[in-house]
Amino acid sequence: MLWTTSLCLLWASFVLGAPVRKERQKLLLVSFDGFRWDYDRDVDTPNLDQMAKDGVKAQYVTPPYLTITSPAHFTLLTGRYIENHGVIHNMWFNTTTSVKKPYYPTQFVNEWWDNGSLPIWITAQRQGLKAGSVHFPGTASSYQGQVVMNREVEPQLYNYKNETAWQENTDMVMGWFRDQDLDFVSLYFGEPDGVGHRFGPDSPERRDMVKQVDRTVGYIRQSAHRHGLTDRLNIILTADHGMSTVFRNGMVEEIILKKIPGFLFSDLSFHLVDYGPSGMLLPKPGKLEKVYQTLKGAHPHLHVYKKEEMPEHLHFANNDRILPIVLWADPGYVISGYFPVQFNQGEHGYDNLEMDMKPFFRAVGPAFHKNLEVGPFETVNIYPMMCHILGIQPEVNDGHLDATKHMLVTSVTSKGGNINFLKNAFTGLAAVAGFLAVVFIATISLKIIKRKRKNESFRSESFEDVQEKEETKQTSF
Repeated sequence: MLWTTSLCLLWASFVLGAPVRKERQKLLLVSFDGFRWDYDRDVDTPNLDQMAKDGVKAQYVTPPYLTITSPAHFTLLTGRYIENHGVIHNMWFNTTTSVKKPYYPTQFVNEWWDNGSLPIWITAQRQGLKAGSVHFPGTASSYQGQVVMNREVEPQLYNYKNETAWQENTDMVMGWFRDQDLDFVSLYFGEPDGVGHRFGPDSPERRDMVKQVDRTVGYIRQSAHRHGLTDRLNIILTADHGMSTVFRNGMVEEIILKKIPGFLFSDLSFHLVDYGPSGMLLPKPGKLEKVYQTLKGAHPHLHVYKKEEMPEHLHFANNDRILPIVLWADPGYVISGYFPVQFNQGEHGYDNLEMDMKPFFRAVGPAFHKNLEVGPFETVNIYPMMCHILGIQPEVNDGHLDATKHMLVTSVTSKGGNINFLKNAFTGLAAVAGFLAVVFIATISLKIIKRKRKNESFRSESFEDVQEKEETKQTSF
């Protein structure tokens, strides 16, 4: 029996030490462009509220500067500040030819995106996972010769408001997860950014669009349930930036560079202005100091920096694509060149410390705690958390898992399986109990067999004795 006890102890130590591996978890990253952190405060949002009860809600998150669409989204995908991943603007530009490409054509300029930083799609695929993306900025490009496995790029002049298309895209993504066993998908919706620009963040139109977003959040979760994904799929909702009301109708003195005394566009080789509250200038050789001194302090709500003197919290200096002079305005102001050409009621692109620039954050799924509200964190930290959930090794990034790990309930192995140590203990004890039961049954069975054999042997010996006596009797006669 000693060997049996030793074997039991060996088996118990093995079971308790081995991880219990559940089915690999999946992850959906959803961005609602321009969804400010407080947009749910003046609108009834039952689905967002329910998601907060079922998962995690952050007070707000801080995006990278420049707080505009493509750069901020690429930070979500790479975990890098904009100066490090190099997608510094929505527009591709060439300072030699002065050619500028708007947002949509820039999506197809590979070298603009493929600048040394790999989005999470490519990293996941290189480590054996399957990834997809729908309309997310950067989807159309390739990275070191690779593209995201499943992708949908929106057509030109796409209607970002179409709620039916939102539902169709949602069902398509859930189908990818279920039928093609994808592990990670990024899904982009272009609102409420559009209505925030056109009508302003305090408009009834924006409130109506937030209701549409909330309905879509409910639809996403329902679709996940219909596709049998609830127990495996983690869903993260966030955005690239917020939105701020622009001062109009003579309310303020507008920032128009042409009207600043001493400033001349002829002193510039290239400029990016007229695109909201931010801008960049490339002075001609020998003109940098003149342009800088002319603009510095020229307007009480205009900030002017040489790029090497940019505030450290902006992380917007150490890249060759960033022009020598960087401009940005205070909330409510925009920067115009020769004359005002911007008529939006809402804008973004301001300092990322401004509260109006903060996006929202929700997360739900088997990896996340329930009914947990957490404090603010930078969106650069979402990338390492996503890699952790997927169980992949992240690329070099500027985020830290320490900023988000308190939201998670499980530890994740490098292979994508999830280890729940409490469950391990119960499973281990159950396995030991089962093993002991098997040993007990085997021992009893062995004893019964031995006893049966002994009885048979005794009966056999008795029969032989009787026969010997009979033979003896016959011989004596």
